[in-house]
Amino acid sequence: MKVLFLSAWYPHRYDAMSGLFVRKHAEAVSRFADVCVLYLFADENVRQFDVVEQVTDSVREIYVYYPFTNKPVLRPLTKAIGYVRAFWRGFAVVRQKFGLPDVVQANVLTRSGVLAHKLKRKFGIPYIIVEHWSRYLPQNFNYKGFARKMLTKRSVANASYVLAVSGKLREAMRGFGLGKNNFQLIDNVVDDFFFAARKNIDSERKFRFLHVSCFDERPKNVKGILRAVKELLRQRSDFELVLVGTGIDWQEVVRYAKELELPNNVVRFVGEQTPAEVCRYFVESDALVMFSRYETAGITFCESWATGTPVISTSVGIIPDCLSDTNGVLVAMEDESDLCAKMSWMIDNHKHFNSDKIRQTAQRFTYENVGKRLYDIYCQALKNS
Repeated sequence: MKVLFLSAWYPHRYDAMSGLFVRKHAEAVSRFADVCVLYLFADENVRQFDVVEQVTDSVREIYVYYPFTNKPVLRPLTKAIGYVRAFWRGFAVVRQKFGLPDVVQANVLTRSGVLAHKLKRKFGIPYIIVEHWSRYLPQNFNYKGFARKMLTKRSVANASYVLAVSGKLREAMRGFGLGKNNFQLIDNVVDDFFFAARKNIDSERKFRFLHVSCFDERPKNVKGILRAVKELLRQRSDFELVLVGTGIDWQEVVRYAKELELPNNVVRFVGEQTPAEVCRYFVESDALVMFSRYETAGITFCESWATGTPVISTSVGIIPDCLSDTNGVLVAMEDESDLCAKMSWMIDNHKHFNSDKIRQTAQRFTYENVGKRLYDIYCQALKNS
């Protein structure tokens, strides 16, 4: 089977992390089918179309970097025209090097869905949609505009299936009348080495909480965690918090920790880490703590469970789908006193959690299982078409 991925987000030469979860879906599917990704990028540094071809872990990737003008009046028009032209130029390369696909996976609406619908009308190729964007969630409402809504509904209505990466995202999209009868859920993928790692807890050190995020305060609420830690320090001192990551609010959060006079030997910011280093922090920690206001899914939860690490979290992303008393503890939204109490409870009761059992429940996030699920959905889409 030949599968073409179209995506609004994907790792590119200016940002290796953008849409990394889409690449992982492509790599998962490549275990069962031939996969080609066509990615279009408006690039102010090029004066003509720049087509780049590469292979990443058995996935053929075709990039088309296209020019546009920075003049405010003409910019939207030149980007729109350039996008369409880049697509047909890239699709010609796809047909030449990869062949006509059997099925298309459109990732992150709306433009990718419009293109997939166009291919269905022109070539009769069925397509599915996989949505990752949090814009439908009421806490991050950004699903606006008559044209966007009209094109999105048309793309969804003509898709064989619409897949969301969490139940909360699915229900939010259904609230806008999207994908009511053809909705399914799909998990994100966790790298294999998270599952292979084994817990390495030093019995001589303090209990370690771990927080991993992009340090965007609006969704992540890291300051709320710091205030809960401040309260917990008034009760006990047998713990530490390690914060991994960086982002737009990282410096502000670091300054805030100093304002709260949190000791450096209790609260440690270690900055951005490689995936392998993040995995090491998980296996050397006792619990993940998240206090998010909203998440689309939350790959951090998946990685934590893959390493056998329990989670403390608000009811966001995949938490309602996956959290149980065997792999974590739920905390009330915006309730810092409750977070403080749950962190204290975790210190005293963490031995109640079995790392091997937690890791077993995370098998749904492996490349093999996610890839097989997507492949089965493609087969059903082809059968129905």
